[in-house]
Amino acid sequence: MTDTAAIFPGQGSQSVGMLADLAASSDLVRATFDEASRAIGRDLWALACEGPAEELNQTRWTQPAMLAGDIAVWRVYQSRGGEMPKAMAGHSLGEYAALVAAESMALCDAAAVVHERGRLMQEAVGEGEGAMAAILGLDDEQVERICADLACAEKTVVAANYNSPGQLVIAGSRAGVELAVEQCKQSGAKRAMLLPVSVPAHSPLMAPAAEGLERALGMIEIKPPACRVLHNFDLQPREEPEAIRRALIEQLTHPVPWTGTIRELIADGATRFLECGPGRVLCGLGKRIDRDAEWLALETPAGIDQALQG
Repeated sequence: MTDTAAIFPGQGSQSVGMLADLAASSDLVRATFDEASRAIGRDLWALACEGPAEELNQTRWTQPAMLAGDIAVWRVYQSRGGEMPKAMAGHSLGEYAALVAAESMALCDAAAVVHERGRLMQEAVGEGEGAMAAILGLDDEQVERICADLACAEKTVVAANYNSPGQLVIAGSRAGVELAVEQCKQSGAKRAMLLPVSVPAHSPLMAPAAEGLERALGMIEIKPPACRVLHNFDLQPREEPEAIRRALIEQLTHPVPWTGTIRELIADGATRFLECGPGRVLCGLGKRIDRDAEWLALETPAGIDQALQG
């Protein structure tokens, strides 16, 4: 499958009851969640199946639960004859899943790291002091300019996720993000809305989490990946374990250039994208980036069947 890329979703794709259909068709789903659960001392499958949603949506639990979900889908796909793709990439947290799927990290190690990553991110900014918002219908440059004009020590606000053309997420201090939302509305945004998260991911406000993440990553084994994994930080693949660690640390405080990631994979020959994980968020974004590529979500048995027939 030289024309195929695997992409892994991150935080935001979780939901109570996720992967129920796939779990009914394969014991690998529950086994994968159990493996991740042992690493953090919490039953992630029970949380994913039963909630409550408020806990599943807490960053420190969302991250290991989504990692387990992504890898569960990947393992079912592989168990049914799915081949290693040309390249992989993950959206934010999904980058850890890509590295596990590429045999660069063990799932148990990655689960422990992302659980700590989530905890550190929650603690980096006081409750209610950070915010994120989605901006739809403006050019990236317009949003960047609004953020730059507003940014100051008390009103940090930056572009955080370049999700697709005309869809950008901003992050920073609540005051800065709220002002930017109003400015974007005045500038003609189709929608500009605060997101139900308090952790301003991929902004300079995540800097206090970097040291702890570096410690956590330093405690696990990282190997050269079995296929190319593009990193969010600079869209480059890496072979050296220390370089991979550094890219994951930099990712905390730098934006996720998802539009650029997909375009880079397409430029390298990918024409078919497999979303490995709960939900279909990345397929939806992908269709806005390139309508000619094939976008397949593997969260159900039928989705995996379709991918294997290609």
